[in-house]
Formats: sequence, structure tokens, C-alpha cells
Amino acid sequence: QIHALVITFGLPHDSPISSKLLSLAALSGAGNIDYAYRLFSTLPAPRAFDWNTIIRGYSISKNPNKSFSVFIKMLRAGVFPDYLTYPFLAKASARLLKPELGGAIHGHALKNGFQLDKFINNSLIHMYASCHDIVYARRVFDEMPMKNIVSWNAMLDGYAKCGDMASARQVFDFMPQRDVVSWSCLIDGYVKNGDHKEALAIFEEMLVLGPKANEVTMVSVLCASAHLGALDQGRSMHCYVMDNGLPMTLVLSTSLVDMYAKCGAIEEALYVFRGVSNGKTDVLLWNAMIGGLAIHGLVNESLELFTEMQIAGILPDEITYLCLLSACAHGGLVKEAWYFFECLGKHGMTPKSEHYACMVDVLARAGQVAEAYQFLCEMPVEPSASLLGALLNGCLIYGKSDLAEIVGRKLIELDPDHDGRYIGLSNVYAAVKRWKEARTMREAMERRGVKKSAGFSCVEISGTLYNNLNTRFDPNNADSLSM
Repeated sequence: QIHALVITFGLPHDSPISSKLLSLAALSGAGNIDYAYRLFSTLPAPRAFDWNTIIRGYSISKNPNKSFSVFIKMLRAGVFPDYLTYPFLAKASARLLKPELGGAIHGHALKNGFQLDKFINNSLIHMYASCHDIVYARRVFDEMPMKNIVSWNAMLDGYAKCGDMASARQVFDFMPQRDVVSWSCLIDGYVKNGDHKEALAIFEEMLVLGPKANEVTMVSVLCASAHLGALDQGRSMHCYVMDNGLPMTLVLSTSLVDMYAKCGAIEEALYVFRGVSNGKTDVLLWNAMIGGLAIHGLVNESLELFTEMQIAGILPDEITYLCLLSACAHGGLVKEAWYFFECLGKHGMTPKSEHYACMVDVLARAGQVAEAYQFLCEMPVEPSASLLGALLNGCLIYGKSDLAEIVGRKLIELDPDHDGRYIGLSNVYAAVKRWKEARTMREAMERRGVKKSAGFSCVEISGTLYNNLNTRFDPNNADSLSM
């Protein structure tokens, strides 16, 4: 409508209003990048600002590749790129995971004299790290004569993304100054790399030495608490959010629901869930609550909540159906499981290996192990270890030793270095008193050098997590507890 008014009043195409319209169309959430490009094409002599706007718009669009075609047109038009052009192109390279494109942009920036520009170098560090080329990211970082906190954070985040938490911690320790982004990057890195206890330890350190946590920090530590089942710590984090006046965003609410549900505090999860206004929910929030109910065997409640979700007009996604299939497995609802599985295809979604594994689990738990095996043989994806494991458990429960042997051997072929595969097949033989074969499996495991993983339990006492590495506790042996 604004564009129509510009045309109606005969304002020139190269007026400041046209540039603002271009930014609105290219960059706003309600914009349209293709419409923005058509508007851009009407400008008689686009300035560098206008070219950058289109390049940036495409870099955050569904087609980042077009950023580079626009850049080439910019060069052919004789417009010199500036310090803003290259970071937008670096972002497009990162989203495409194409370091070769990013490298070409890097070379072009150096050729045009931007080797000392911190804004460009920071974006290059992020680009190389996102493409898992941490060596080049470090080279850019080391060659910067003057680094700012953004440079250090980009390098820290890069190591974390590549899974090198030792180097990430080293960068963090050597930082001349740290902000909330620095702490959040380190915490999130430990969470993403599975070291949830260390993530919580860093958060405790942050509370004493660092700045006030933000939404990103809290989402990461809530995820860590959820994985560890650390309910007391999760509750204290909820209190921190409330006491420090952090805005209860949808992402934060979803993290709280997920944490409470995974820690078994279903009532508290529902309290947070119901506290979100109906018009402000999304599929992630509903998935967290439906999945939480499902994993605790509250089958009817999870299916009823799915009905509520449909009434609220929220479209389900693949994760929704995975949660529903999990609920059906817990409740032995074979008919309902088939319905939800078929809904995936009807709504244009392709079932993934997790959906097939859930479906096999549903059938196996219901005693339909032959049907589960037939389903496994006919599915279009290669069976995963979790899928075969679900079928093996069903065979053991219902005494289908012949089929269990077939499945057990397939599991060993698929994952020959996993101790559980040998133990599973050994248990199959032991269940039908085939002791010789059971012993042979244990011997095969030893010959391959596969060690049985030590089991442990995790207990939270007064907000602190303790690992018990022994199945039997000797009160006279203090080493039996790892604390």
C-alpha cells in the first residue's frame, strides 16, 4: 500500500522513501524478498546501501545463494562493496555450509583493503567455524591486530560448535573481558556436547563472577537440568527467572515445560504450560507438554492434549507425531498408532527412522512381533540400532526366541563395538537355556575387545548431583560412591 502511494504521488524511485520501502520488504518479518528485488529493479541507480539491503535480505531468506548473484551484479554495475557487504555474504556462506564461497569472499575483502576491519573479520570467524573449518577461523582470529569482545566470542562459539570444548574453555579463560554472550556460549557448548554437569557448574560460577544471565543462558541450563533429571536445580533456575525479571518468552516457557516434564514434575509442567496465553503458543510448546505426558505413561492425557492442540489451530509436525506414537507404545494402542503414523503421509510429512522405531515398539510391546518384523522388512529406510533393539525387547518379553536370534545377530552386524548388542543376544540364548551359545556371545565380545559399560545411577541431594557407579553399596567401602 505504501509503495502504491509512492507511485500515485509520483515520488522519484530513488527517493529516501524508496530505500526505506526496500528495507521493509527485504528485512522485516512480514516482508517478501522477491517483491523487494522487483522494487530494487526499479531504482535507476541503486546505491551501495540498496545493494547491501538486497544481499542481506537474501542471506536470511530461504535461498541464500541469491546473495552471491546479486553481489556479482553489484560489481558489474561498478558499485564498490563496503564493510557491510562482506559480512552479509559471509552469513550466506555460513547458512549454505560452503566454506569455498566464504573463502572467495574473504579473498575479495583482502584484495579491497579490508584486512583490518573487525566487523568483517568477526563475520569471517563465524563463517569458517559454522562450516567446521576451525583452522581458518583461528587463522583469521590470530591475524587480527586488534580484537574486541565480539572477536573473542566468535572464536569461543566456533570451538564450541566444532565440539572442541577444551579449546573453547582456553579461549574463555584468556579473554580480557567477558559478557553474558561469553558465558552463554561456553554453557551452551557444554550442553550441546553432552557435558551437562559441567554446564551447570559454569552457570554456578557465572552467578558468582559473571553478569546477569539472559534468556539464552537460561534455556541452555534448563536443557542441562532436563537431561540430568535435576529437578531441584531446575526449580531454582525457574526462581532465578522470576526473581530477576527475565521476560517469560515462549522459548523460555517451552524450556521450563520440557525440564519439569523430563524431571517427572508433570503438575508443574502443566502449570507453566497453562500459563501461556492460547494465542501465543506454538507447536514446540505443545510438543514439549504432549511428549512429557507420553514419557510418563499418561497416555489419555497426552491424546486429549493433542485434541486441544488441534482445536487451538496449531498444526502438528513430525515431532508431534513422534510424541503421539510414544504415547501409543506406552498404552498399547495399536490402532491409534497406525492412524497417527498414516497421518504423517497425509499431511505431507515423510516418516523418519524414529517414527518407524516407535511403530515397531508399539507392535512389539503389544505382542505383535511378527507384524513388527514384517513392518521392519518393508520400510523404505535402513533399520537403526534403536529400531532393532525395540523389536528384540518385544521378542524377549513374548518368548519369540527364533526371531530374537535373527534380530540380535543383525544388531551385532550393525553395531559390532557396542557391548549391549552381545549381551542382548546372550540373554536371548540364556532365556531358552542355550547356555553354550550364551557363553559364545560373551567370548566373542571379549575377543573383539568390547568392554561392558559400567552402569550408574544419578541422585540429586540438596541441589547437587551424585553418581553411584556400583549396583551394590558397601557401607565399609567409601570408594563405592563417586561424589
